[in-house]
Amino acid sequence: MKKIVFLGAAAAILAALVFGVYKYKESKVPTVYFTRDISPAGLVRAYKASGWRPAAGPVGVKMSTGEPPASNYLRPELIKDLIKDVNGTIVECNTAYDGRRAQSDEHWQVIREHGFLDVAPVDIQDEEGSMAIPVPNPLRISENYVGTHFANYPSYIILSHFKGHAMAGYGGALKNISIGFASRMGKSWIHSGGTSKDNPWGGQQDAFLDSMADASAAVIDYVGPDNMLYINVLNRISIDCDCNGNPAEPDIHDIGILVSTDPVAIDQAGIDMITAAPNNTALLNRIAERNGLRTIEAAEKHNLGSRKYKLVDLDK
Repeated sequence: MKKIVFLGAAAAILAALVFGVYKYKESKVPTVYFTRDISPAGLVRAYKASGWRPAAGPVGVKMSTGEPPASNYLRPELIKDLIKDVNGTIVECNTAYDGRRAQSDEHWQVIREHGFLDVAPVDIQDEEGSMAIPVPNPLRISENYVGTHFANYPSYIILSHFKGHAMAGYGGALKNISIGFASRMGKSWIHSGGTSKDNPWGGQQDAFLDSMADASAAVIDYVGPDNMLYINVLNRISIDCDCNGNPAEPDIHDIGILVSTDPVAIDQAGIDMITAAPNNTALLNRIAERNGLRTIEAAEKHNLGSRKYKLVDLDK
């Protein structure tokens, strides 16, 4: 197993992945594990390589259940072995937009249609309302609203499909722990930059991006950083997120799976990999147009992690 370090340059990551020659020169930076094997076995292998294990008690696996009819959500057959290994429960929240997952009754129907109940128990965390959790050292919002069931899990795996996003620019671990954990009310609060609890539209863009970092800080502070693991799956990388039921067809080929205990590092690694990938113009333009890297920068200001990281290639 060969160790590689990435310090933020796309050319370096490309050289490392192709030639395996980039050398780690700094200490005390987080590790991001990488495999090209996007399969149930590859996902479990990458998880186990991280060395992370959940605390005693229920384990929540936070992921998107996917907007119908054709979104690129992570399929049950890919994730079922991992969830079985940790005896986990898939956790979700309702959406703020008026799709088929906005209300619990119809959201449960989507969950059944997409096959998630065939592989694991599922919990819609805001089905019984919201709870407020404080934001340490806020940039924009001083509290974050998550589902009341959020408190039932002492540890979480944040299982994210890494892709573009119409509003955030990109979606990865930080979006999954902010917008993803937010209740329907909380999603409006974050999107509006703390100006509305019932309308997610029309907020100031940078306030929205900073609020995602604030919400991420609230979640990590509540659960504890040692009790969270982040997995980004870089497959079917469209410019559109899994909240879009009819996303643009992906331009970028499948890349692999990233695992880390650092949410900033794993998202930066995903950005670096798509920056080095062929056919990336549409997605990079979307990230730039939405100022999407601001969320990573704001999360680093919150001391949630580091944009510098060591990449461990599990395939070498």
